[in-house]
Amino acid sequence: MDAPPPTADAEILSEETVHHGRFPKQLVRFRYRRFDGAMSRSMTWEVWRRGAAVAVLPYDAAADRVVLIEQFRLPARLAGITPILLEVPAGLLDGDSPGACARREMIEETGLAVGRMERLGHYLLTPGGSDETIHIFAAEIEAPATDDDGIAGHFGLPEENEDIRVRVFDAADAIAAAFDGRVRNATTAIALAWLGLNRDRLRRAWSAR
Repeated sequence: MDAPPPTADAEILSEETVHHGRFPKQLVRFRYRRFDGAMSRSMTWEVWRRGAAVAVLPYDAAADRVVLIEQFRLPARLAGITPILLEVPAGLLDGDSPGACARREMIEETGLAVGRMERLGHYLLTPGGSDETIHIFAAEIEAPATDDDGIAGHFGLPEENEDIRVRVFDAADAIAAAFDGRVRNATTAIALAWLGLNRDRLRRAWSAR
């Protein structure tokens, strides 16, 4: 499917930061070029300026297993969703490249070293209210040993109050979870759906260690 043609232009009339926190919140007044060629009226939107992030799908092709993490998410609780979400490791870019950030987040959140990586895509997460984008990668790993519940350990940075539980799944079960509603995190669902389409190819390419 071809990408839609871009609109010609947009005009930022003013930007006002109304909240100074870890991520600023701005009131942005703007106009944009409508599809009929005319400029829109002046509009004001609230925009949460979060910047760029990275997510990593850890896949052991030889064992055909996927490593995912669980952690508490307050916005999920506020949305009426079970707040312990099943996710792929992820984090915000901190002045480094997406690839370097992916490897760093994997160590911090799972304790796993990464071999080869493949880029899945670059997405805008919440186009109605935030500028946050995310680079998603699949990463070659060796799945760790687990207990009888599939738990491989607990990780996260204490200084960031991270409390992360690492789980290991058969790839088929993880992919199924993305389609039957057990995965509520959109980035994770995208990554697992991609794996469903590319799993056989990755197994051929990554199985030999």
